[in-house]
Amino acid sequence: MAGKSLLEVKNLHVNIEDKEILHGVNLTIGEDETHVLMGPNGTGKSTLGYAVTGNPRYSISEGQIIFNGEDITNMPVNERAKKGIFLSFQNPLEVPGVTLSAFIRSALEQKTGKRVRLWDYKKKLAQTMELLSMDESYAERDLNVGFSGGEKKKAEILQMLMLEPSLAILDETDSGLDVDAVRTVSKGISIYKEQCRGSLLIITHSTRILESLHVDVTHVMEEGKIAREGDASLVDEINENGFEDIKA
Repeated sequence: MAGKSLLEVKNLHVNIEDKEILHGVNLTIGEDETHVLMGPNGTGKSTLGYAVTGNPRYSISEGQIIFNGEDITNMPVNERAKKGIFLSFQNPLEVPGVTLSAFIRSALEQKTGKRVRLWDYKKKLAQTMELLSMDESYAERDLNVGFSGGEKKKAEILQMLMLEPSLAILDETDSGLDVDAVRTVSKGISIYKEQCRGSLLIITHSTRILESLHVDVTHVMEEGKIAREGDASLVDEINENGFEDIKA
């Protein structure tokens, strides 16, 4: 495991409106590490992802989020994205009037602060879509409009590969996908690890997407707290026994 911390979540308490969802979460992810966050539905897994990326609906009442040595607890979501934090949504939104290609190009320019040369961009986009077995025509379609569930998830992975974030948070990326789509998404994640050497936080209650990945740390969330941590063997234990005895 890498020595330098990329993300440090310290005693994080998070509210949605007047209800506290996270009750003092502590989590550290090092550079080039793959972490898995598991747990039953409704335990706060996605809330942690949204809080780290700065979604304004999620209010931090206590604690800190440190990224690359910088306190980003009160930093706006767009600034966190520029720093290199990416979130793949569980249910990606449709954006009529904005093509997938234009969306990614705009995000790249926002991240780098520079104009992206169109020819170079289109060449890299086509190459990356080919790696994900995506039809190039999707690049000029409105973002996620009319996309199947699998196509939406592929589009999210495409964005991750094009933006090359330091930290990618994948929220239930394998949810609702068939076997072939899971393989394609897993391939994209493996390419990200190989080419970008970035860190991953994979939020899931399934293990299909983990089969081809090396997992450094597994965290299990229960009732808004990290109930247990371990290595990849903890995933196997959950597969065998479920979450019932996870606090033991």
